[in-house]
Amino acid sequence: MMDRHTQHSPAEPTYGVVWPLGRSTSERVDLSPPISDLSGKTVGEMWDYLFKGDSMFTILREKLRARYPGIKFVDYSEFGNTHGPKEREVVGKLPDALREHGCDIVISGVGA
Repeated sequence: MMDRHTQHSPAEPTYGVVWPLGRSTSERVDLSPPISDLSGKTVGEMWDYLFKGDSMFTILREKLRARYPGIKFVDYSEFGNTHGPKEREVVGKLPDALREHGCDIVISGVGA
């Protein structure tokens, strides 16, 4: 263990101290108000094609249709795999694709 009187060898590197959290590089974004009733709304499904999203979305659709009359769904296959070799391209196109399909909300399923 070195104390404050110990001299460093010229061969030993010295490092400056850096703040571990860094500076924030993004701006704050206001969130949309929550939707209290999904009746008549359009839900976009997004999935990373891992775990059992295909099964889970089937169950979610069934349960939500029973609870909210007129709810519509845009299948995850319309948007593409949100994880994988084309992830950057797929995610980059999402804002336009969601508008094009008239999505009011999104359910994003990820593998566990």
